[in-house]
Amino acid sequence: MLDLVADRPSMISDAMTDAIVTTRGLRKSYDRKTEILKGIDLTIRKGERVALIGSNGCGKSTLLRCLIGLHEVTRGEVAALGETFSGLPAGGQKARLRRQTGFVFQKHCLVRRRSVLSNVIHGMMSEPGSWRAFSQMTAPEPWRLAALEALSWVNLSDKAAARADALSGGQQQRVSIARALVRRPALLIADEPAASLDPVSGNDVMALFARLCADHGITLLFTSHDMAHARSFADRIVALRAGQVLFDKPSATTTDADLEEVFRVEPR
Repeated sequence: MLDLVADRPSMISDAMTDAIVTTRGLRKSYDRKTEILKGIDLTIRKGERVALIGSNGCGKSTLLRCLIGLHEVTRGEVAALGETFSGLPAGGQKARLRRQTGFVFQKHCLVRRRSVLSNVIHGMMSEPGSWRAFSQMTAPEPWRLAALEALSWVNLSDKAAARADALSGGQQQRVSIARALVRRPALLIADEPAASLDPVSGNDVMALFARLCADHGITLLFTSHDMAHARSFADRIVALRAGQVLFDKPSATTTDADLEEVFRVEPR
């Protein structure tokens, strides 16, 4: 449960209609001694592409999970897609939020012996009747058509019948992108999506993210340790250091000195 002052009005304005995600004073602790996030204020607006950067352990992945309700916040507020959901139980608003959010992670998390098409249809598993998303054979026709369209977006229509484990690493990551997009989400979250790929495949995947989000009006939030990706494929860069926002600025005005400060090692 949240530790908020009683009867205090919401810190997140209802007038911020173009905001996809907003946090105010977000704090997250896993125990009484360790606070991972220390008062994060962040707004991501519709259609933006935002890179979240920082050293290992700074709180990037924890923040992503708090933003979409996978982790309950300890203190503060989170609003996403027009609804404030901090402190609410699973289901209801959180379930609606997750249906409007696509996820792509560093590991592809594909079912290796299933077809590419079946793997994309697995993206429908948060929908009512989710058991039918287990396979292309049990999926309703609209789900199969949506999956085929998503595969066309990532240029893998010709691989629909292939087994997932027959694809290269870059192709498998494109399948995971199609799976994330099959429900036509408003928000796409990617946690180190290019980290397991070679440089050429990584650039291809990030360029694909940028193009698809622009073409379909999808808001993109991704984490990366590759500063070239952050600068090239994001409109804004948000840097975390020790659980706090170090800076939040346009990628075009982010300097080498800014980036050096993000990864500066504190003397012992």
